[in-house]
Amino acid sequence: MNTRKILKVLIADDHAVVRTGIKFLLKGLDPKIEVMLADDFPETLSQVKQQSFDLVILDINIPGGNNIGMMETIRFHNPDVPILIFTSYSESVYGLAYLQAGANGFLSKDAPEKEFLTALNCIENGKKYFSSSLQETMLNSLINKGSLDLNPLSKLSKREMDVANLLIKGHSTAEIGNILNLQLSTISTFKARVFAKMEVSNLVELIAKMKVGI
Repeated sequence: MNTRKILKVLIADDHAVVRTGIKFLLKGLDPKIEVMLADDFPETLSQVKQQSFDLVILDINIPGGNNIGMMETIRFHNPDVPILIFTSYSESVYGLAYLQAGANGFLSKDAPEKEFLTALNCIENGKKYFSSSLQETMLNSLINKGSLDLNPLSKLSKREMDVANLLIKGHSTAEIGNILNLQLSTISTFKARVFAKMEVSNLVELIAKMKVGI
């Protein structure tokens, strides 16, 4: 079994209470665990450039980040680091997409302490963590493969997901182009694909579908 001892953790979350709470839980597991903190993605990136971690606990909506693309950026500097997504965003909407994109676990901030510790144990033992409800979603997706999954987000490519998440944060197409380093025409194409695949006609509908759930 691919096991690894978690001794150094980076918590990337813009809420001080969340960072403090996670740090308290980790120190309760093992006082020797070294915990580093970041409240936005530029700071997260600075940390992973300077040192290696055994685990990164990452919020989807951290300031300065571009959602799914953050994992690829982190692993460019720390190739083998496990990443646990810890977020208030809907598991039914986002969970499968992030696991497919390479996350080692996806956990809701509403989860009880016991489930958080279970997720850590799974990752420490080289396994991926997803809740029983997400397991059911994944199973249904396999069973209904011919209908192209139950969750429309599964239709989006990685880059389309990045664009969609930046759109619902309020960024213009020009701003998204600068963030993702892509031409304005390319962003417009991705935006059109997102609207078509999500079956929406405007940004309000996209926000509702992505944040509330399908």
